[in-house]
Amino acid sequence: MAPDIETVILSLSQGSKETAPLSPTRVGRIPEAQSCDMPSEKAADNAQCFPNLSWTDSSESSNDFRSDIFTRPTLPMLEAIVNTTLGDCTADEDKTTVSFQEYVADLVGHEAALLVMSGTMGNQVALRSILRTPPHAILADHRAHIATLEGGGAASICGAMIKAIVPSNGHHLTVHDIQEQSILRETVFDCPTRVISLENTLSGTIMPLSDIRAISLWARAQNPPIHVHLDGARLWEAAAAGACTLREIGECVDSIQLCLTKALGAPLGSVVTGSASFIKRAKWSRHLLGGGIRSSGIITAPAKVAIRDVFFGGKISLAQDKARRAARLWQDLGGKLQRPTETNMVWLDLPASRVDRDEFYALGRQLNLKISNSLMVGRLVFHYQISDAAFARLCELFESVLNGRTVQSVNSEEK
Repeated sequence: MAPDIETVILSLSQGSKETAPLSPTRVGRIPEAQSCDMPSEKAADNAQCFPNLSWTDSSESSNDFRSDIFTRPTLPMLEAIVNTTLGDCTADEDKTTVSFQEYVADLVGHEAALLVMSGTMGNQVALRSILRTPPHAILADHRAHIATLEGGGAASICGAMIKAIVPSNGHHLTVHDIQEQSILRETVFDCPTRVISLENTLSGTIMPLSDIRAISLWARAQNPPIHVHLDGARLWEAAAAGACTLREIGECVDSIQLCLTKALGAPLGSVVTGSASFIKRAKWSRHLLGGGIRSSGIITAPAKVAIRDVFFGGKISLAQDKARRAARLWQDLGGKLQRPTETNMVWLDLPASRVDRDEFYALGRQLNLKISNSLMVGRLVFHYQISDAAFARLCELFESVLNGRTVQSVNSEEK
């Protein structure tokens, strides 16, 4: 018989009230960690006490390669929610949220931060806070989230034109790309460039720190300076890969959006960081978009646990290792990739590998693997809850479609 919620809360409330403080310096140097397939002793104990509590079970996400947003929140995150404060973040009255915002701002070396409900809201809040008087244009990579996956928000909310740029090197934007596409004139015929929006990581690939610095130096030298925004939804991945630290990125850009679900696995939310004056304006923009949050500690308390356990705990690095191994096997078997595997995404080029898309998807289902067959065909996203068993079945799928090996159907209960 499943326990009632009062029993669950009573048990969890007897756990630790506070977590150990985290060092804000040189973020991205990840300590050693045990395999992410090994649950903590406390989690195992709680799982025995509450066998039907969904927070104890990550099996639904252990075979899900569609996105790293499909992770399941953990029991320590639930414990943090049970013990959190329940104030109103719009009035800056939730102590947990105020502390968390200061904590994230310190991680990236910015003056202030603001909790928002999602990455899309975070990007749009940031852009709306910068772009107040049209005409204005935003420069972005043609694949960027703000250009392709945010419902035209920049146009409808900010009245801004996005100028989508194809990187000349085929990988990431450079200062040369930005200089060529920027409009600095302010005649009646022009839509001046007011924002450069970068994304790191973008489709799993890393934008080198040297290029971000070069773009930033050029943008800040203009008159007026051009605001550099970073969609850092998966910046955690770049830092975990050793490409940069959060503070090194923070020094280069004027605002950052950091997702709390992607890579980290928190239940929901994102954070926008920047100067104190920028965040003051961002509060208005958030309110305009309906982003005021009551009892916001239920978002920020588990988010801090996610940063501690997943980012600082080294679990992102473990997921990236699985991604590299999968990419290597695919290529060793003769398969082609759409782009290099630099963090947690493997982009299979199915047509170039002479693999039928529908067959690949059908065999994946037969092996009880959740794989995207719509928007992001060929994309495999690895996260810290992918099990070793699911990874082994993915390797079996590769061998089947590339070498003709017969696969055995897997029971849907096997994760």
